Amino acid sequence: MARIVFFGTPGFAVPSLEALVKTGHDIAAVVTAPDKPAGRGLKLKFSPIKELALSLHIPVLQPLKLSDPAFIESLKSLNADLFIVVAFRMLPESVWNMPPHGTYNVHSSLLPTYRGAAPINRAVMDGCTKTGVTTFKLRHEIDTGGIILQQETTIGEDETAGELHDRLMLMGAELLVKTVELVVSGTANPIPQEQLVTDFTELASAPKIFSSDCQVQWKKTAKQLHDQIRGLSPFPGAFTYLVHENGLQHFVKIYRSKLHPEIVSNEPGHVQISNGKLFVQTGTTAIEILELQLEGKKRMATTEFLRGNNIQGCLMR
Repeated sequence: MARIVFFGTPGFAVPSLEALVKTGHDIAAVVTAPDKPAGRGLKLKFSPIKELALSLHIPVLQPLKLSDPAFIESLKSLNADLFIVVAFRMLPESVWNMPPHGTYNVHSSLLPTYRGAAPINRAVMDGCTKTGVTTFKLRHEIDTGGIILQQETTIGEDETAGELHDRLMLMGAELLVKTVELVVSGTANPIPQEQLVTDFTELASAPKIFSSDCQVQWKKTAKQLHDQIRGLSPFPGAFTYLVHENGLQHFVKIYRSKLHPEIVSNEPGHVQISNGKLFVQTGTTAIEILELQLEGKKRMATTEFLRGNNIQGCLMR
């Protein structure tokens, strides 16, 4: 068994830490983000990883700066065999190069494609039909280290980024345990990502999501918009503006949609209500909106929304 320092913050990292503990590894400490104020009372909120670590009586480190000399010394004193990073910020070389067996990361794509901060969102938004998880050994350039293991999965045509996130989260935990076993036994054989790239390879990237990525442009094809909506669901959410005939407009987030290639109405953005269903015309055919959230209201199914809102003849822009 290995002595490990685990770096992680959000819920995505929780099953990975649980899996390492369950398989008997010695978690010397958990490193996570500082507590942040949240809610109306702005009370300090613990990260999901800190909550788990405390419940397991694992020491928690929360440095403001990862290059802080005091933090570096505290890491050295733990005498860990290796570091594991799951959904955490970029580490300085003084940290990732410290343990004798190296530092390893779980990334939610099939590297070398979709390197970056938002691989799950970007894969769905791009209409990919497959993705996966990769474990690799950290080095200088982000997400470029030698690959240890990969596991592939298909992406459903209506699957949201949130649903895919939850599946990859569990897959990543399983793959991490196998990776640690290889590293500890000395049989890990990192494959340089350069071997998987040729002069003709086009690598999709996964930069963080910006507000401009979230606004719906109704002139795009129905497939493009369907992929954008599900790729941004549940967070941060695709948004548009519902414009009434009198010019009044409301900010709306859309969380789930469905393709209807046989339905064509008017100009892009035109709203059509039929048999209790909400359709919006795109640059090609219409899509059905299944879940949405009007500004200041709760997220709801479209059937519930239409019972209290008459939007026949409105536009979405």
